[in-house]
Amino acid sequence: MTESDTSLRDRLVDAGVELLAAEGPQALTLREIARRAGVSHGAPRRYFPTHLELLSAIAWRGFADLAGLARAALERETGGPRARVAALARTYLEFALDRPGMYELMFRHDLLESGRLGLRDTSLPLFSLLAGLVGEALPGVDARHAAGALWANLHGTAQLWRWRSLQLATGEEDLAPLLDTVLAAHLGPGEGR
Repeated sequence: MTESDTSLRDRLVDAGVELLAAEGPQALTLREIARRAGVSHGAPRRYFPTHLELLSAIAWRGFADLAGLARAALERETGGPRARVAALARTYLEFALDRPGMYELMFRHDLLESGRLGLRDTSLPLFSLLAGLVGEALPGVDARHAAGALWANLHGTAQLWRWRSLQLATGEEDLAPLLDTVLAAHLGPGEGR
């Protein structure tokens, strides 16, 4: 791939990321991405033979961004394993709430299962990181199962918070106490922040 090919490919992904942030996943058509990238509607097919491949490239960008945010959060956290799990959990929830369209796209089953652009290779290391930290915080527990349960709880928390269902049910407008409760439920009592 030449430099101009890489540049146009990146422009298409950039246009998709911007469109996703502005209008949500339903707006991610090849035609609209091409229009926003300033190319003909057939140009994306040169780099992404299928719509699914372009969506996968956009989702890959989201996973890369989330991984970068997770690394930065863990570098800033000086506490033990539980504090590191809490930092990772906060980062995950903040990403989900700040970038809902990207978050939704990243966890689409058809993209993760398609094997395109190594999405499994991008998403599974994040889970392994969480499982490793959970294992350090809870020695003797099956870390993958405990991390899976925590992740499912965080994912549900993000969705229900976005829909404002949790605020309605709990009367709470601050997510931090709920996150502390989630962490206590999965890691036992302790300082969540």
